[in-house]
Amino acid sequence: QVQLVESGGDLVQPGGSLRLSCAASGFTFSQTAMSWYRQAPGKERELVARISNLGLSTNYADSVKGRFTISRDNAVNTVYLQMNSLKPEDTAVYHCSAQPTVRRYWGQGTQVTVSS
Repeated sequence: QVQLVESGGDLVQPGGSLRLSCAASGFTFSQTAMSWYRQAPGKERELVARISNLGLSTNYADSVKGRFTISRDNAVNTVYLQMNSLKPEDTAVYHCSAQPTVRRYWGQGTQVTVSS
């Protein structure tokens, strides 16, 4: 079955950096675009970044452009989100997501808290 397991969330000061990882299994990773979403308390889930199956194309939310970088390693079925210059408004639970079939799958999420 499809599994998405995120890691790397933490408490970090404003201006700091974190790298999130998402280990995927149960589907053909190299044929599947991957995405990172986030959901802050009281807010709707939003798309943060997306990467095509071979990593040749990426897209970002305007709020994170220039600060976040999505990447993937198809040899180890893992997608990453490098987050730099973090702001308090980046505080959220971050989920990776894949849609290898008609169904979209979600990981359990990892908490990122940006606070001094």
